[in-house]
Amino acid sequence: MLTLYAWPTPNAHKVSIMLEECEIDYKVVSVDIIAGDQFKSEFLAISPNNRMPVIVDNQGPESNTISIFESGAILIYLADKVCRFIPRGGSARYDVLQWLMFQMGNLGPICGQAHHFRDAAPEHVPYAINRFTNEAERLYHVMDQQLKKMDYLAGEEYSIADIACWPWVRVHRYHGQHWKDFPNVKRWFDNIAARPAVQKGMKLLISKRAKTRDVLNQEARDILFGQTQMARR
Repeated sequence: MLTLYAWPTPNAHKVSIMLEECEIDYKVVSVDIIAGDQFKSEFLAISPNNRMPVIVDNQGPESNTISIFESGAILIYLADKVCRFIPRGGSARYDVLQWLMFQMGNLGPICGQAHHFRDAAPEHVPYAINRFTNEAERLYHVMDQQLKKMDYLAGEEYSIADIACWPWVRVHRYHGQHWKDFPNVKRWFDNIAARPAVQKGMKLLISKRAKTRDVLNQEARDILFGQTQMARR
């Protein structure tokens, strides 16, 4: 049995979708990032950067138990485990990996900051809002141009690159973006949204989502963005 430690965020949805696509049996352990579960010693033992998601697989390499943090690394591990959603070798494998890194290094961080300054920051900072909203728009255009040429981000086959990007694009309104500006992204998004495994993966801790939307009191800000988060451990 594989265990997923998660909270209902885009990065966690990447992994729950992948697990459903791979048809792997798993259980979910809630990591309430609003309450500070990510700072508990037992969680830091498997996620030293106090971030979820994390998986623990008791059927890892050579039948050993393995824990993996960082959602991109988890996607690669699962794809290799089931030999699906990433080519085994050759240039096609690197096509997938470079678009996965596009999400990890660009789309996720930039859109996360756009969401933060547009919706969650305690003060209105026009420079930051414009900076990250404009950069998010540029990244959406990069995807739109790629998807103008092919069905999926890394080619004609659905891959972990698409699984990584899709949950972030799902919340495009928080990034200040509109579907009318990105018709190819919208077509790609709708095709993926229709997949049964994606619909199942999006049910991850669905009852907790309202809490995530309504958390921005001072205590929650301290846990997520302030001294609690910044403390050395």
